[in-house]
Amino acid sequence: MFGREPKPSSRVDILIGKTARIRGDIDFSVSEGACIEGSVEVANVVLNGTVKGDIRAARHVVLGPSAKVQGNVYYGSIESASGAEILGKLVPANEPPSSEQAEAAPQHPV
Repeated sequence: MFGREPKPSSRVDILIGKTARIRGDIDFSVSEGACIEGSVEVANVVLNGTVKGDIRAARHVVLGPSAKVQGNVYYGSIESASGAEILGKLVPANEPPSSEQAEAAPQHPV
């Protein structure tokens, strides 16, 4: 009834330092105003913000209407909405070697 007006949220969902390197799974979203400076390597990506670096997605890339990529996009399959921008090359991800190629490759002891 006489409550205070809600304060704007200053919550930070995730913060990764400039020199941080993450191995393993991490789930988060890159919204329209967000920017990643550096390369992204994932299985699947849905982008609505900006990536200043290459994107390597082994399976699927979805670029929303406000997506901006300043780098190359390596993809298994790709969808792009009208308005998405790529300042780089689109490169199909390498297919796994066939069993014949794997058998022909020299084996190195581990």
